Amino acid sequence: MYAVVVTFQIVPGKMGAFLPLMRENAATSQRQEDGCHRFDICTDPAHPNEVFLYELYSNRAAFDLHLTSDHFKEFDTQTTQMIAAKSVRTFQDVTT
Repeated sequence: MYAVVVTFQIVPGKMGAFLPLMRENAATSQRQEDGCHRFDICTDPAHPNEVFLYELYSNRAAFDLHLTSDHFKEFDTQTTQMIAAKSVRTFQDVTT
């Protein structure tokens, strides 16, 4: 498995517009991408402009396919101006 964690800092006042687009991206990823096994969207009331994602893919190739999907490209275009900062980390499962 290949885990991806993303932390977004959302421009103040844009969370209401960002979250529905994020939810649609996550749902479409799980519905259309065989290699996408989990796509969680999390927020913390103590950090109202922050969104944390936990995504789980079969392997790096499945994640790379996600990044080239039409729905991801559309999400990226629609949200670029809503994101103040973004951090992406990836992790390879080493238990098998």
